[in-house]
Amino acid sequence: MIYIKLAWRNLLRNKRRSFIAGTAIGIGLAALIFVDALLLGMERNMIDSATSTFLGQGRIQRKGFEDTQQADLTIGRLDEVLEGLRQEPALRHFTRRVLSYSMVSSPSNLSSIELVGIDPVSEKPVSEIDEAIVEGSYFSGESDRDILIGDRLAEILKVTLGDRLVVTVSQAGTGDLSQDLFRVSGIFRLNITEMDRGMAFVRLKKAQEMLGIGSSVHEIALVFTDSKSGGNAELPFWSKYSRFGNEAMGWPEIMPQLEAAFRLSRFSTYLMGLILFGVVALGIINTLFMSLHERMFEFGVLRAVGTRPFSILQLVTYEAGSLAVVSIVLGGMLGFIITYMVAQTGIDYTGIEYSGVTFRKLLYPVLHIRQFVEYPLWVFLFTLLVGLYPASYAARMSPAAAMRRSL
Repeated sequence: MIYIKLAWRNLLRNKRRSFIAGTAIGIGLAALIFVDALLLGMERNMIDSATSTFLGQGRIQRKGFEDTQQADLTIGRLDEVLEGLRQEPALRHFTRRVLSYSMVSSPSNLSSIELVGIDPVSEKPVSEIDEAIVEGSYFSGESDRDILIGDRLAEILKVTLGDRLVVTVSQAGTGDLSQDLFRVSGIFRLNITEMDRGMAFVRLKKAQEMLGIGSSVHEIALVFTDSKSGGNAELPFWSKYSRFGNEAMGWPEIMPQLEAAFRLSRFSTYLMGLILFGVVALGIINTLFMSLHERMFEFGVLRAVGTRPFSILQLVTYEAGSLAVVSIVLGGMLGFIITYMVAQTGIDYTGIEYSGVTFRKLLYPVLHIRQFVEYPLWVFLFTLLVGLYPASYAARMSPAAAMRRSL
């Protein structure tokens, strides 16, 4: 305890210098806490944007359908799969879909799109199509010829509500072309370019009729009770439903580029921390050496009266540890205040696309207890490690040289 008391007294001899050094280290710690909270918020925002907009937290498709989009690659033994999903406790919602590349034309223009047949009722809890309607309505009537298109597609085709569109698809098995006339009943805006200009929605039964696939579907989109389940590759659910020629997968497999972006972001956090602590290390060494040179005579006297080199090493190391404690308190408080303030207002990145995902909501940093345990611990250990250099320097000095240098 005597060394700890001496370390604190020595640290407080020059309060201004200790405060400046502690603040410098604390700012580095606060920056790490804020960046980690920001990246955590970014991950949640991107996952939510990717899964809740249309994709779902997971899906079931026939193997090979994702690569070829062949109309005849429908889900195998659909009735058994649906019965199992209805009894699945881990599942909150699911919806059936029919997907097909198609051509849509108006009197003014034409465009290639992905036609999606959906069940309007079961689709609502899975996607946000109904919430994105900016003109018209979301399949409010009984007509099976209603079609929803994006605002950018409406501009390309030069159509508005009530206008007629001709949709052409290739039927399953035969490859024959099938055409039908639809009326624009709604226009949506998701602020995702690929969907706003390249996707249209019709009723499920109508899409099945056009493709000639009966009651079959190409995809079942899933929403789990626990949102983390969709990102858990070890979940038994995936192997349970990856049979009958089908393939069940979560969002990390559906969008591997998203998981790669998260790994890159985490690596950049560690790299930034390494650079910050490299700069901070110079400040720690400078502060401790300035303190040592001011007290050369004291160290010389301590050595002259029999103090061992290890005790000198211990004393200076405790000073570095005391400086780390001050820095952690300052950095923790500063990091919490800044992160909390930004978390109340959010950062507006809406409309910006990153790794194939468009931010649709404000970005809110996420505070986590790990940030105030892991990073302060690393700061403490790093400060002690850096402090060993000036401590070993003080321990190696001879008493005569120390007292002579102080004159």
